[in-house]
Amino acid sequence: MHSDVHADAHGEAQHIRVSTLIPIPNSYSRHPPHSVIASLRLEEKSAPRLNALVDRRRASALATYDAPRLFAFAVPPSRPVAGVPGYIRVILNCVAFSVCYSQKSLSAILYVTSFVCDALDGWFARRLNQVSTFGAVLDMVTDRVSTACLLSVLSQLYRPGLIFLALLGLDIASHWLQMYSVLPRLDRGPSLHVGDSCSFLSGKTSHKDVKDSSSWLFKLYYRNRMFMAFCCVGSEVLYIILYLLADEKSESLITVYLNAIRTNTLLSFLLPFVSIGWAIKQVVNVIQMKSAADSCVNHDMKRSV
Repeated sequence: MHSDVHADAHGEAQHIRVSTLIPIPNSYSRHPPHSVIASLRLEEKSAPRLNALVDRRRASALATYDAPRLFAFAVPPSRPVAGVPGYIRVILNCVAFSVCYSQKSLSAILYVTSFVCDALDGWFARRLNQVSTFGAVLDMVTDRVSTACLLSVLSQLYRPGLIFLALLGLDIASHWLQMYSVLPRLDRGPSLHVGDSCSFLSGKTSHKDVKDSSSWLFKLYYRNRMFMAFCCVGSEVLYIILYLLADEKSESLITVYLNAIRTNTLLSFLLPFVSIGWAIKQVVNVIQMKSAADSCVNHDMKRSV
């Protein structure tokens, strides 16, 4: 689906052009309704005649939606520099997990380098004013996939492996619900009707907008960049240390953790420290999942009234 919205100097929507392969009412086209190419051009004066198809909010949502961009594997023109570290991350992670069982040291180095690229990507985007929706989505997807792969590997190295699989499920579920509860989504109905183009659960523009949350820990996590960095880095460092400590055979997680603290001076300080950050992040994930689920339920209740 491709959409273009043109605006005048005052930000008023002049017209929308929608091209898509969807069935539409016979009144809109002489072609068979099962597969047609609809081309609608609405000017401001004709909007009332078509049930005010476009208001500012939905026009803005359609204007920013560009499906082909999501699948164009190239650096978006709007962020030529800031986007490079994000693509490097994808390559590094692919190589890291391809050798995760045969060359653990190399895999760990590549994974850590990918994590550093994550920080550089965000820093460059903000510094050069090249923040984009595509970059934010790519960053979050890469984060979730890389962490999920590492947790899957750990579930094969330790027992009980279910612990790491449960952490994987919590991480994905909490972030998915949070994204779905705050960002716009497209409603594709059987036909093109007025008001069916977009809907919002909360009208927010970022999944990090938590001003309505009642949890002080949740707000602290998303509003304080240093605190978030401590939790995220702590989690990743803990996983990498456990990955490097594991032998070829399946071992008890508790035994390896306690032995490392008793026998290694550096790890006796580092492991408890990063474990605090890891624990806080899991608590935040639980709060995030519950808060987002409540938002979805409240949205459904309002629609049913």
